[in-house]
Amino acid sequence: MLNTSYLTPRQIVAELDKYIVGQNEAKRNVAIALRNRWRRMNANAEMKDEIIPNNILMIGATGVGKTEIARRLAKIADAPFVKIEASKFTEVGYVGRDVESMVRDLVEQSVNMVKTRKKEEVKEKAAQAVEEIILDALIPPMRKSAGFAITTTDGSQSEQPPKDDAELNERTRTLFREKIKNGELENRKIEIDIKQSGAPGVGMIGAGMMDEVSMMNLQEMISGMMPKKPKKRKLTVAEARKVLLEEEAAKLIDMDEVKEEAIRKAEDAGIIFIDEIDKIASGASKKGGSGPDVSREGVQRDLLPIVEGTSVNTKHGVINTDHVLFIAAGAFHISKPSDLIPELQGRFPIRVELDNLTKDDFVRILKEPKNALTRQYQALFAAEDVVISFDDEAINEVAQTAFDINAEIENIGARRLHTVMSRLLNEFLFDVPDKISSGEIKISKAMVKEKLNGLIKNRDLSEYIL
Repeated sequence: MLNTSYLTPRQIVAELDKYIVGQNEAKRNVAIALRNRWRRMNANAEMKDEIIPNNILMIGATGVGKTEIARRLAKIADAPFVKIEASKFTEVGYVGRDVESMVRDLVEQSVNMVKTRKKEEVKEKAAQAVEEIILDALIPPMRKSAGFAITTTDGSQSEQPPKDDAELNERTRTLFREKIKNGELENRKIEIDIKQSGAPGVGMIGAGMMDEVSMMNLQEMISGMMPKKPKKRKLTVAEARKVLLEEEAAKLIDMDEVKEEAIRKAEDAGIIFIDEIDKIASGASKKGGSGPDVSREGVQRDLLPIVEGTSVNTKHGVINTDHVLFIAAGAFHISKPSDLIPELQGRFPIRVELDNLTKDDFVRILKEPKNALTRQYQALFAAEDVVISFDDEAINEVAQTAFDINAEIENIGARRLHTVMSRLLNEFLFDVPDKISSGEIKISKAMVKEKLNGLIKNRDLSEYIL
């Protein structure tokens, strides 16, 4: 069930604004699509299954933020998210990847998300169990015997339990338990038993004779039949804790429950991002693209039932794709959205055109987002105790250079900033920490002009194009 504290469309756009500059129309559309998920889950039971998501087709040049919008959207929604490239399905003629694999990947992602959350819930209980295992490895508990005879001075015998040794053992264990809790024994080596699967790899068995799901099910079946052999390993307490925590948490989780919840989550909240959809449009080959039309159209027809809504077999169970949100994106330089088959076009009713980035957008990209390139470089230098700062004129110059190169060579959008910033700062990155061990580096407009001079003069930028 989706969280009732779901963000409103305005709040979703505000969250996207922290990472993506501009593209307001695209942000508004994805925000509405995301909120509609919550609205559907809270609609009356009669209409709930009838409401289908409005899939989105984003049209825009490379590097304008299409993928980033979809990826950030999934993070905001805490939803299973898969990005695939449509051109993958046309590789080697028409024998590309199985189109259904994207749905299997989505379920796998969903299972991992649910498993991680469940592990977090049982973390405390698992940590206590791990503590006991580590303690047993350090100070094994003493077994209480039935008792033994002690001869008294007058020669008579009396039965008496070994209280002293048992108490001493218990006190030592209590002392070591405290030491473990306080992290005083992290580097002490201990020997522990770790369960490992005895299943062999069956990747080559019946290659080409069975589909992907059958192969996965066969591997899982063999893995379940083979006994899990314990293996002794010598590890430090810190390393043992990590390994054992994973094992103990897995024991406390009901995997059937995880799979059921994961499939529900993938069906109701899953997002599949299909990139480069323009590469499978028939217009791409008519105007100089490679590969026969039948291959491209065949992939579109394979995509159609999945986008329309179908049941797909996965190793975790059957998933229905009726309510999965599909976001497709493409530059559409050579082809047009109308070159896609009409049925597929009809499954992407919302079309959003993303704007090309201007010089002012580049300035904002370098300054505003939480993960701005300038901040990323500042973090890299800070790791070496060096402070780097950029004045406004320097940032303007970097933005202008990136914009000019995009205009003259090829427009690769914001990715061009990586090329320019790398050229600008590589020398400093090389000199730290040998020549520059501490202090402050100030990037000025004059410095930017000097460093990027060769980049602007040299019009053949093949070695710098990303």
